[in-house]
Amino acid sequence: MQEMKDKVVVITGGAGGIGAALGSCFGQEGSRIALLDQDENALKAVEQEFLARGVDVFARTCDVTQEEDCNQAIQAILQRFGGIDILINNAGVTQISLFQNTPVSVLRRVMEVNFFGSLHCTKAALESLIERKGMIITISSIAGLAPLMGRTAYSASKHALHGLFESLRTELSSQGVHVMMVCPGFTRTQLQSRALHRMKNQPAQEVDWVGKQATLKKLPEPFTTEPPRESGSSF
Repeated sequence: MQEMKDKVVVITGGAGGIGAALGSCFGQEGSRIALLDQDENALKAVEQEFLARGVDVFARTCDVTQEEDCNQAIQAILQRFGGIDILINNAGVTQISLFQNTPVSVLRRVMEVNFFGSLHCTKAALESLIERKGMIITISSIAGLAPLMGRTAYSASKHALHGLFESLRTELSSQGVHVMMVCPGFTRTQLQSRALHRMKNQPAQEVDWVGKQATLKKLPEPFTTEPPRESGSSF
């Protein structure tokens, strides 16, 4: 494992779940951490936690679906740290509903966050990553490699990420930039409980098909008043 001290690590969806956990791990290794997230309150809480542990951290609110917002956030990070060594595209959102019951607007929203959010941030950070021969890590999912019942939008967005970043790997390898796809299985975060378009009459249990394996699992309780939080990607 290469020396991570003083490396600049940018994490989208950094205010919770996998994003905050990754920030904590890199911070312990002495990396300088930049956290981007749409949830301002959660972002401030994680920032204060990192600062209390002596981590050099910079946090900024960012809506990854907005290209200009991503450009401005990356520029602020470059001004703060001088460059970017690792970009972790982690921000994401899911949906829990059958395709036939899901409005196209929901599928479009999932694609905007998961796919275009990663595209926007990568595009904005790419010049610095090439200059520093850095690394792009994109948090995909097992759903990016296999079907997943009731998550058509989520699975499609993750498949799209593989097409983009595995092709980008071939373009950047000669310039010293590495591209890694990470495909977690089921991970306990708030992504499921804050899913978009959770049907009120959704059964308490459902079968999730992944390849040839079927797992019967209890679904989390649907959110009530709290709006969906579009960060912290996990399966």
